[in-house]
Amino acid sequence: MTILDVIIANTKKELAAIKKLTSVKDLENTLFFNRNTNSLSKNLLDNSRTGIIAEFKRKSPSKGIINIESSVAEVTSGYFSEGASGVSILTDNKYFGGSANDLQLARENKLMPILRKDFIIDEYQVIEAKAYGADAILLIAAAHKYKEILNLSQLAHSLGLEVLFEVHKPKELDLVNQYVNIIGVNNRNLKTFDVSTDTSFEIVEKIPSGFVKISESGLSSPLVIKRLKEAGYNGFLIGERFMCSPDPVKAFSVFVKEII
Repeated sequence: MTILDVIIANTKKELAAIKKLTSVKDLENTLFFNRNTNSLSKNLLDNSRTGIIAEFKRKSPSKGIINIESSVAEVTSGYFSEGASGVSILTDNKYFGGSANDLQLARENKLMPILRKDFIIDEYQVIEAKAYGADAILLIAAAHKYKEILNLSQLAHSLGLEVLFEVHKPKELDLVNQYVNIIGVNNRNLKTFDVSTDTSFEIVEKIPSGFVKISESGLSSPLVIKRLKEAGYNGFLIGERFMCSPDPVKAFSVFVKEII
């Protein structure tokens, strides 16, 4: 089994337990479920902001513990105040140290677009994302077949959530549908966890027109960011570069000054 297979198997197990504790009806009765969402895609195209989706991540399967001291509310709000186009929050618990409750804590900032980054495989998780305050969800091409992605994307769209569709190779672009808003090219191979920014440069021209384009993972160099902008990317998802610092917001602010 690949690392992705292991994580998805665990997600299914945890999801079965969560469903027994909280029903869909319970989720639909939450404070945030009927709120108007913020557009991540529009913010990525807003030239007054940085084009960066700054990520809050406590740990990862490849790096282990990254930062377990920082406050999700303070860091994400700080990112947005310093010019982030949106924030990404890892909600997987076992492998990334997050939870859906982190979305609620970050939602204190009413204007900030929040991406729920998780291994979403079930409609329940889409509804849960809306209930806990997310504005967008991540769907990973490598984890689904076309029909599954279509159904999950359509549900997200009906709830006012945007969809970031993540690919790692050109063939996965065949799975894109009309309910996708953003296409992200992950420089990390989710089966081996190897990282190469060459992936983004190889795929960018193959991305269909009409979608916001972002590059994800392994983006620690301001020079690479500038090259990816020139190649046609509208935005960048960056996490470890900031979270490895004792002060992620300050690290973000410094990085932004280097890419202007």
